[in-house]
Amino acid sequence: MKKKTSSAKQSQSQLKKKSTTKLVTKPVTKLPGKSAKKSVTQPKTKSVKSVKSAKPVKTAKPVKTAKPVKAAKPVKAAKTAKTAKAVSQRAKPSLPFTISKSGIHGRGVFATRAIKKGRKLIEYTGELISWEEAERRYPVDPVPYHTFLFEIGDGSHCLDAQRRGSAAKWFNHSCKANCEVEEDDDERVWVRARRDIKVGDEMTYDYNLTCPDKVSVKDRKLRYPCWCGAKKCRQTMLGQS
Repeated sequence: MKKKTSSAKQSQSQLKKKSTTKLVTKPVTKLPGKSAKKSVTQPKTKSVKSVKSAKPVKTAKPVKTAKPVKAAKPVKAAKTAKTAKAVSQRAKPSLPFTISKSGIHGRGVFATRAIKKGRKLIEYTGELISWEEAERRYPVDPVPYHTFLFEIGDGSHCLDAQRRGSAAKWFNHSCKANCEVEEDDDERVWVRARRDIKVGDEMTYDYNLTCPDKVSVKDRKLRYPCWCGAKKCRQTMLGQS
């Protein structure tokens, strides 16, 4: 019985040892093992996943976003500027005449299209100077007389079309002119169509030159001759008065 008891005790002690061994070994072997596996596998899986998540680099494709360069299209903008310039040029109609060699004298003005009576053609422009300055610039009158000076206002000043002059200075004199000149309230001089003018006609106006000194009939024709060829030509550019 004692043996049995002892054996039982032994068996009990052995069981206790076994149970204690099981109780000890279970947490030691499994828990640390599991935690170790997790500690090893979790970083690996996370690091692998992080590598895969690094693929958004593909979304940063700046090459495709650089296409707005096409939207700039400066060529079309230049075309628009050219179109605007062309429109502005069309808005300002060209002069209805051209400058060419004249049968009357030197160069003259010729109609390039039909012109209606009363149409304002061009302004006679030039540097505004006094007659004293005009005499200093041109002390000797050419023979035959030729000038680009146009008297305005009260007669103390004139326009020198030799400087800053418009194409109006090329209108020749005629005793039967198809144009006329007029001075407005601002002392601006304009050339206007006196009657209907056909294409190709030379455009002229009566100079009606004035001279402070008395001029003989001979000098009127020699120094201030007219070559307009009209039937009732005065044979001089001087006025009738």
